Amino acid sequence: MITFISGRRFISGVSGWRCLHQITRAPHFTTTAQPLFSSQALSVLMSSRLTPTNRLLSISWHASRLCHGDSRATSGSVDKKDSFSLKALTEAPKPALYLGVCGLIPFLSAPLLMAATQSFYPEVAYAQVVYGASIVSFLGGARWGFAIPAGSPAKPDWMNLGNSVVPSLLAWMALLCRDNIAEGALVVIMGLGLSLHYDLTLLPGYPSWFKAMRTILTLIATFSLVATLTIKKFCTEKKLKESKT
Repeated sequence: MITFISGRRFISGVSGWRCLHQITRAPHFTTTAQPLFSSQALSVLMSSRLTPTNRLLSISWHASRLCHGDSRATSGSVDKKDSFSLKALTEAPKPALYLGVCGLIPFLSAPLLMAATQSFYPEVAYAQVVYGASIVSFLGGARWGFAIPAGSPAKPDWMNLGNSVVPSLLAWMALLCRDNIAEGALVVIMGLGLSLHYDLTLLPGYPSWFKAMRTILTLIATFSLVATLTIKKFCTEKKLKESKT
C-alpha cells in the first residue's frame, strides 16, 4: 500500500512489498499501458517494473501453458485410443468379422483333409496356394482403394500405391510355381507377411479392430500353409484321381 504524506512516499506492508518484489523477478512482457495513477505513484510502479497489465499477461501466459498441456494430454489419449491392440477385435463390425473368419475355410480345409487321410495331394495344396495368392492380391487392391479417395489419411503417392502393387506381383509369382508347391506356398507366406507389415506400420488411418483382425487372420493363414508344407515332407504323395479309383 502506498501513502503520500507531505510529498513524501511511505511504503506500508513490508511483507506485501517483498511479495511484489519477488513477482517482478518472474518473466514479464513489454507492453504499453495507459497511466492510471499519479506521477509519483507511476514512478514508484515503473521503478519496480510491475503494472496491472504485466500481471494480467503473466496470468494469461500461465493459463496458455495449461491449455497447451491439456491439448497434448488430449492428443496423447487419442493416439493411445488408435494404437494397435488385439482387444479391439471386439469392436469389429460383424459382417467384416464373419466374412474374415469364413475366409479362413479354404486355408484350413486343405491341411485338415490331408492330415485326416495322412496323404499329400498336390492338387489340394496347389488350390490352397491359388486361394492364398488371390487373398494377397486382394489385400494389395484394398490398400490401393484406401489411398485413392479424397480426404484419406493415406495419400496416393509413390510409396502407398507402389506398395499396393507389390502383393499382386507376389501373387502372380506364386501362381507360376505350379510344378513346385513349396516355392509357391513360401511366396504366398511372404506376400501375407509383407501385406500385414504395410497395414500395421506404413499406412495410417486403419482402425484398431481392422489391424487386430488382419493380424489374427494372417497368422492362421500362415500356419495353415506351414502345415501343408509339413505334410508334404512327412506324408506320402498321392493323386486325387488315384485315390478315387
